[in-house]
Amino acid sequence: MKLFSETLNTSTIKPTRVLDIPNTGNNYIPIDLSETNEKLKDVDVSSSESFNQYIESYLREHNADVAYGGYLENRNIYKRSQHFNQQDLDTERNIHLGTDLWCPSGTKVLACLDGEIHSFKNNKNHGDYGPTIILKHEVENGEFYTLYGHLSLESIASVTVGEKVKQGQSIGTLGVAQVNGDYPPHLHFQIIKDLQGLQGDYPGVCNIKDIDFYKTNCPDPNVLLKAILQ
Repeated sequence: MKLFSETLNTSTIKPTRVLDIPNTGNNYIPIDLSETNEKLKDVDVSSSESFNQYIESYLREHNADVAYGGYLENRNIYKRSQHFNQQDLDTERNIHLGTDLWCPSGTKVLACLDGEIHSFKNNKNHGDYGPTIILKHEVENGEFYTLYGHLSLESIASVTVGEKVKQGQSIGTLGVAQVNGDYPPHLHFQIIKDLQGLQGDYPGVCNIKDIDFYKTNCPDPNVLLKAILQ
């Protein structure tokens, strides 16, 4: 039986992108936001303004439009929010389960594949996704989902559950810090096999105890984005 990630890696899935910013060959640059990045120790990541200055400086330094990365990255940036339960080391959620793409607010977000609107929600906790859309897709007689977090409020103002979308169609725009969970503008993109009954939300960060489950249920988004990000 094929692994879920192997099913997504099939040649029947066309190359996909999730931002209305074409990759010209050098304008997408990887970024390290892990706890081992010494440069982050001088950045007040509890302040979206300070964090944003770091992201913008990084993009300017590399003459890039988008900074991306973060799958299974162990991060300290979540310690600023009670939402991630940093009081208990056994259950502290600090391992990132999606790919982040950091770029300006207002950037159009594109559906990675044909599908339909499964659900949407404004996740308002500090450090959470803010406005979020989840799409449902079908592949080889199975279903899976993609999550688009940190959107603008306008992105969820007129969407409808069950609405059909086509690959490359704009489904929203990136939000500003005031609505996106208090982060620099970026898209959190995540693949999910089983939503476990959730609507408009799914954990994007997990703890070390649960990592084996989430690695299987949420494979590397690069399975879909590799043609764009490499």
